[in-house]
Amino acid sequence: MSEKAFQDYYPEDVSRCYGCGRLNEHGHQIKSYWDGEETVCRYEPKPYHIAIPGYVYGGLIASLVDCHGTGTAAAAAYRAEGRGMDTLPALRFVTASLHVDYLRPTPLGVTLLLRGQIKEIKGRKVVVTIRVYAEEELCAKGEVVAVQAPENWLEKK
Repeated sequence: MSEKAFQDYYPEDVSRCYGCGRLNEHGHQIKSYWDGEETVCRYEPKPYHIAIPGYVYGGLIASLVDCHGTGTAAAAAYRAEGRGMDTLPALRFVTASLHVDYLRPTPLGVTLLLRGQIKEIKGRKVVVTIRVYAEEELCAKGEVVAVQAPENWLEKK
């Protein structure tokens, strides 16, 4: 994709998250994008993301849902305000609640597709639903309640 990912707009001070921080060389460094009214993220689990032979560890799935959800929340908040993600003040969201339902074992060795939808935007809170697919099979679904971090939180070192 030629467009910048949501996470590429995060200020450097808050770009170290294990799941989505572009500056965390050991993390997942997920990338989320708009696809119409939904958001998408593609991620290829590494062989060490194993639960049992051939299947992805559930904690990885939760982490991907979490960070794709907060990225989607930020992008939705910018969109709701009618401004670009490169404008100030920066909007950054953190997880208030995370719920994941595991529907079937998720295979290793394939790219996972996460699709997010905005369920609600209310004040500083955004609720996002996420579906996780492996080879077009729905493997997990989740919901993230994300809250906007206060501006002064973004300034902490």
